[in-house]
Amino acid sequence: MKKSFYFIFFTSLFPFLSHSQENNSSSNAGEIHGNMQMDAQYYNPDSSIGAAPVPEKMLMNGFMNVIYTKGNFTAGARYESYLNPIQGYDPRYKGSGIPYRFASYKADELEVTAGNFYEQFGSGLVLRAYEEKGLGIDNVLDGLRLKYSVHGFYLKGLTGKQRSYFSQGPGIVRGFDGEVHLSELISKWNESPTQIIIGGSFVSKFQSGDKVVYQTSALNVPQNVGAYAGRISVSRGRINLMSEYAFKFNDPSAFNKYIYRPGEAFLFNGNYSMKGFALSLGAKRTDNFSFKSDRGAAGSDLNINFLPSLARQHTYSLPALYPYATQPNGEIAFRGEISKKFKKETALGGKYGTDITLNFSRAYGLDTTHTLPFYDSTRIGYTTNLYSLGQLYFSDVNIEFHKKFSPKVKLMLLFASQAYNKDIIQGVQGFGTFYSTIGMSELTYKFAGEKSIRWELQHLSAKQDQKNWAMSLVEVGLSENWLVSATDMYNYGNEDASKRFHYYNVTAVYVKNATRIALGYGRQRAGIFCVGGVCRYVPASNGLLLSVTSSF
Repeated sequence: MKKSFYFIFFTSLFPFLSHSQENNSSSNAGEIHGNMQMDAQYYNPDSSIGAAPVPEKMLMNGFMNVIYTKGNFTAGARYESYLNPIQGYDPRYKGSGIPYRFASYKADELEVTAGNFYEQFGSGLVLRAYEEKGLGIDNVLDGLRLKYSVHGFYLKGLTGKQRSYFSQGPGIVRGFDGEVHLSELISKWNESPTQIIIGGSFVSKFQSGDKVVYQTSALNVPQNVGAYAGRISVSRGRINLMSEYAFKFNDPSAFNKYIYRPGEAFLFNGNYSMKGFALSLGAKRTDNFSFKSDRGAAGSDLNINFLPSLARQHTYSLPALYPYATQPNGEIAFRGEISKKFKKETALGGKYGTDITLNFSRAYGLDTTHTLPFYDSTRIGYTTNLYSLGQLYFSDVNIEFHKKFSPKVKLMLLFASQAYNKDIIQGVQGFGTFYSTIGMSELTYKFAGEKSIRWELQHLSAKQDQKNWAMSLVEVGLSENWLVSATDMYNYGNEDASKRFHYYNVTAVYVKNATRIALGYGRQRAGIFCVGGVCRYVPASNGLLLSVTSSF
């Protein structure tokens, strides 16, 4: 049935595409855009670092999007192929298919989308459908979505089922979101320096089966679970404030061990900026707020909502060695960042100015008291103390310094101190909390023309886990098209001398217009890779990696 639908969809779309390509210069033909990406890796067995043999020798992930637009009409599809999935991606992606196709049109204030669509209500506390290829996450909805906007009111309504690899989850997701922009609604506020936006959402999921057996208990579970949220955003001059509160009715699931405790979430973000100075603050509290369209789903599967991490996303290797993963069952987190630019021709600014950024983030567990017994007749599970913190999950304090010495030379220095509770963040036992101190420098020198050289030197000191690491990278820009680099991470502090491995890589990159081709060879250490607090495990590997991206 599904294959028949794809056939009908593409045969109906094909005449539009053909006509468009043949008459691309005609404004009546519409436009076709798209992009593609292919990542292929050839694996060598390397038992010393734990890289297991790969029977296929080579694995590949790839996709291509094609979008057709004519006036207010848009249609598109994405073909994906995982033959077989690169290690670290869920093996349930194995195969090829068209998991994403849609048609959309806009008539006056109404916009309709049929098929697949991504969507977010507010900050995503109750609904966020998105994809992150680097993590292998795609919870796109398949159904129908309506948007309507008039005189300061912005309304959305949707219903659909979520993607689960090349299939769909069992639950149906339904949602409504409304937002009022007061400056558009009240004419005399149009010129006001204060802008206020008020919004609210309601999302429900339906999953059949009102009895579940968990351990030895037969449980009556709700087939419909609802969640709602309210939010407000205020901006005035240099200040922007946003806050959202969300509540979820009892949602027993495998993720919370089938307890009937309602869930809550609160998020605040505030920013102040002026020339040469910026301040950013954030706070979050979540309690039992995993929200999935399948009550039996695990990991990152079939998430309806998104709980953002307040921890800084480091892009350099050693500061990102122990990244934080958001804990949906409950956490309290804070963050703060101050950026200051010292003017030119001052003591700290020098001839070209100096930038300094101080960043701070911490995440704690909830202060909970378990009901005794844990599974009493209410199955509430635990109570919490709203005004106190539980154990420390993660901490990161870092300061970054940017200095330009001449038109050709610039320097970056970073110092960080981190704490990482591996047992909680990775869901394991017996490892405890790691404390690390990281220092790094990055020096860039531009030659005449398009040539440049960049040198990174990093060091991580720790008394736990694999202890000390050193890392160096040299990257040379040969022209506007060519870039080559070599890097080595060395775990020289490992207590076991036989495990003091070098993780080396060499890479060549060619870029022309919208096409980028990268070819690399080296070793990958085992660990977790995170984006926005969502993570996937990356196993150790040794081999050749080819990556091609392009758009048209």
